[in-house]
Formats: sequence, C-alpha cells, structure tokens
Amino acid sequence: MPTWQQLRDVKLSEYTDAADDWGRISSRSNADKDRVDNGMFARINDTQKGETADRASADVRQLSRNFQYLHTECGLIRTALNGLATELAAPQRKLKQALEEAESAGFTVLPDGRVQYPTRSFVLAPGSGTAEAGAPVPYAPGMGEGVGSADANKGRAEDIAERIAQAVREAAEIDGRYAAALRGLKAEPGLTVSDETLADAAKDTKAMQEAAGKYADDDKIPKGKSPQDNAEWWKSLTQEQRDEYATLYPASVGALDGLPSAVRDDANRMVLAETRAQTQLELNAIPKPPQQYLPNPSGSYPAVITNPAYREWQDKYGDRKPELERIKNGIDAVQGRFDATGKDGLPEAYLLGFDPRTNNGDGRIILANGNPDTADHTAVYVPGTGTEIGGIGGDLERANRLWTASTRQGADVSTIMWFDYDAPRSAYPTDKGDVFPEAARNEYAEKGAPTLHTFMEGTRAAHEAASGSSGHTTLIGHSYGSTLVGEATQAGRIFDGPIADDIVVAGSPGMQANRAADLGISGEHMWAMGAEGDNVPLGGSLVGLGEDWVVPTDPEFGGNVMKTDTHGHSDYWNEGTLSLNNQAKVIVGDYEGVILE
Repeated sequence: MPTWQQLRDVKLSEYTDAADDWGRISSRSNADKDRVDNGMFARINDTQKGETADRASADVRQLSRNFQYLHTECGLIRTALNGLATELAAPQRKLKQALEEAESAGFTVLPDGRVQYPTRSFVLAPGSGTAEAGAPVPYAPGMGEGVGSADANKGRAEDIAERIAQAVREAAEIDGRYAAALRGLKAEPGLTVSDETLADAAKDTKAMQEAAGKYADDDKIPKGKSPQDNAEWWKSLTQEQRDEYATLYPASVGALDGLPSAVRDDANRMVLAETRAQTQLELNAIPKPPQQYLPNPSGSYPAVITNPAYREWQDKYGDRKPELERIKNGIDAVQGRFDATGKDGLPEAYLLGFDPRTNNGDGRIILANGNPDTADHTAVYVPGTGTEIGGIGGDLERANRLWTASTRQGADVSTIMWFDYDAPRSAYPTDKGDVFPEAARNEYAEKGAPTLHTFMEGTRAAHEAASGSSGHTTLIGHSYGSTLVGEATQAGRIFDGPIADDIVVAGSPGMQANRAADLGISGEHMWAMGAEGDNVPLGGSLVGLGEDWVVPTDPEFGGNVMKTDTHGHSDYWNEGTLSLNNQAKVIVGDYEGVILE
C-alpha cells in the first residue's frame, strides 16, 4: 500500500518517459523482424540451395521469433507504464486538491493521513482535534456527538481525511493491477524463444488486457462498423495509441477492414506466432494412443477385442488431435509462404486475416502477395467447396501463381487469397440417411457475402488512403467461391456500386444471377472459364445456383468466355497454361490480350 507522501511525490512523467524508451525498443524489434522476414529470407533464397539453405532458414526463422517476442513483451511494458501513469494521475490530482485545501484552512496532515485541525467550539476551550477517514458520523460538524460540541472545522477535516484515504486506496488498486501484470513479463535465459515462451507471451497479453482495460479499452475498437469508420478511428489515434492497441488486442486490430495492410500484417503475425506455439504445445501433450486391439482374454470368439484404454484415448483426444493438426498444417502453410519471400521473385507477404477456429471450425486466412495498398492492380481469389485451414496450402499456391503470371506482364500487382467464409463441404447426411451436396445450397454464399463485400470495401479504402486512388481490382471466384462472389457483388451494386472492376470465375456452378448486368458490371468486364472435363457448371445449372439455371459460361449470361487449355475442375492455375495467362491479362487490364472461346 503506497503512502500519501509517495503518491504526492511520484513523478508520472518518469513513467511515460520510460514507456517511450520501451516503445522504441518494441518498434525497433518489429522493424528488425520485418527485415528478417522480408530481406534475409529473400537473400537466402537467392543465394543458397539445398541443405545449406535449410539450415540458414531455420536460424533466420528463430531470429524472427526472437524479434517477435521482443516486440510483444516490450510493447506490453510500454503499455503498462503509460497506463499506470495515466490512471495514477486522477488519484494524485484528488490527493493534491485535498492537501491544498488542508493547507489553506490551516490544518495539518499527519504522516498517517489523519488531519489535525483547530477546534471552533463555543463550549470547549480553544485547542485542536484530529480527524481520520471512516469517522462514525463523517463530515457532520459535531452535531449529534454531544450537546454544544458543534465544530465546522471537524466536518471539513474529516472530509479531507476521507479524500486522502480514497486517493491512496485508488492508487493502491491501480498499482497492484499493473505490478501483477509486470511481474509476469519474464523471459527465459538464453537466445532461443521457445514455444513455451511464445505461449506465455499470449498469457502476458491477456493479463495486460485485464490490467490496462480502463486505459486502453477493447470496447473502443470499432465493431461492426464500415471500413471507412475503421480507418477514421485509426487515423484519430496517436502513433503511441496505435502501437498499444495493436499490442494489446492484435486479433481485433488485425481483423479491421480499412486499416493499412502493414498494420494488419504485424498484428496477425503476432497472433499466428502465439497460436502456433500453443498448438504445438497441446499436440506435444497428447500421449501416443494405446494399442487399439488386444487378444480376447477369454480365448473365445472374437480373437481380439478393443482395448478399453484406446477407447478412453479416443474419447479424450480423438477429435481434438485432428483439429490441432489441421490448425498446425494451416499455420505451417502460411509460414511456408513467409519463408518463400524472394524465391522465384515472390514479394513480401501480408497476413490480413487469421483465426484458426472461426468459420464452423474451418478457420480463417487472408494472405496477400505484395502490398495491396500501393499496387496498381489487385486481384482477390476466393476458393470454393471444401476449403478449410488444414488444406489451405494449395489455395495459397494459386495466389502465388496468379501474382507471378500477372507480374510477368510488367505490372505492379498484389494478389490476395481470401478465405473468410464458411465454405460448404463436399457432402452432408440428410434426415433420410442419404447424402446430398452442401454446395447445392446457396445459404453459405448468402451468409459470407457481407464479409467479402466489406473486405473489398476495406481494400479500396486502404488503397485510397495510401495511394490517393482505388486502383484496379479483380475479383476471382473458383467453384462455389464464384457463387459467393455473385452474392457479394450484387450486394455491392445495391449499396455502393460495383466492388470490383472485373470479375473472373472458373468452374462456376452459378452466381445467383441471370446475366452479367445483374452483378452491376457490364458484360465486357465479366470473364468466365469452363474447362473440358469440368462438370461443375453443368451440375450448378441443374440444381439452380444460377437464376433460371443460367451459369456464367452460358452465352445468355452476357460475359466473356475465356479459352482454356486445362482439364477438369482444379487445373485453371497450372503454371504456363493459357487458363492462367488469361486471368493474368484481366488482372493487369490487358483485355485485348485475352483469348476468348
């Protein structure tokens, strides 16, 4: 418990000055992490091959983890010191006002907080009294405490003593909150930031959220607002406030459409690193499954029985282990893309969205090749049926190939793999016990359309803030992803106009529209592909995902049907193909270079 003298004398500027120093370390660590991720990996990929490259990459990845940890922990210390200084200002001000009033009244504040005052009684001889906090009849000038003992100074002294005590109690509560959180910020000795250390950093962040909630409140972060509102909120903050919100609430900041891509990337990488560490620790803690079958102890038929210990293992870990493995596979795929920066010319990556457990357990990943805030051309690729975090590597590779093919056209391009909706699975059991494809239902597209619409608005808002223009955008939908694109584009037309300059669909089962005009764009900016052996467009027309059973590759849809040289439903992004090159031509706006059917 601090004393009133300590509260009076504490120099809050010393805390804020120290916070500035810790903030500079945090910012420097973040810059160093970016330099490692986007510079050193690129140099390794340019100059090293084979086992040498693998060893160097492992060392550099550890260095990146170390800087990530420093960035987080030093940022938490900065927030703690700023929060402590800000919150202590109110009780210190209250204390000083009480002390000033005591001095002006000629009272003496004793070391223990009691207040000595001269008596003013018509019965008693002049003398002095002592008031303390928690008086039985506080602030009353002696009334009811004895006939003739009324004394105005007594009530005033009691009021001052109570305010002093309140100020000290408030300061003690604030000091206790921040001290407990700061005590938890301990690093392991050595130069290796382990999974345990990163998982502990997540706990440190949670503890600091609770400690600093009155200073930097999560409720102040926009929720359910437009990307423009999000951008305005971010713009209204000081740089220090931005850093503190990003450190304290990285998941919330990383999910805000309309914020700069670099800000979202920093926040989401923090979440990714800590999630990966926690996931690995949980996997390590799962014991090896016991032997599934044992010889029948009775020696009779059947010869083997299921091991009871195996059943217990299944009940406890049978669902959790595959879930953790899916999450880890998705994180590893994202990390693999980070590590590939510079390989085959790939630019730095920006993680614009990450949550391993949303979307009905399928996860959420949005990753950009290159900075979409500054690129002249941005393409957003939306995957289709069956997409989930554990198998996201193939969709990330498609976005990579789109970037490579488009950049070869001589343009400044960013390509984004957008997976932030509950994609239908291949099939689900009906009440009748048979199997019916989820992808035949439009509800997944209807539910995900507002999210995609808002993301596209946010991409445009961030680009306008950084570059002064909206740039050229292309929205690409594969399979059921095209149905989602159709729903989102129509919502955009209703409310704001088109959310993309061009729309490309491949293997589309229908877009819930009869013609390109229904999507708010002219037919010359609508592009469709349907490869030989791809039966999804036919299936979509049969189940009615297109209104009146019309799909984008039908002539009556009114768009451009691009020539393809691939086969089946999944090869439109194979390297060196006309199918891929046609998409690249649209992305860079070279419409005359597109080869049509």
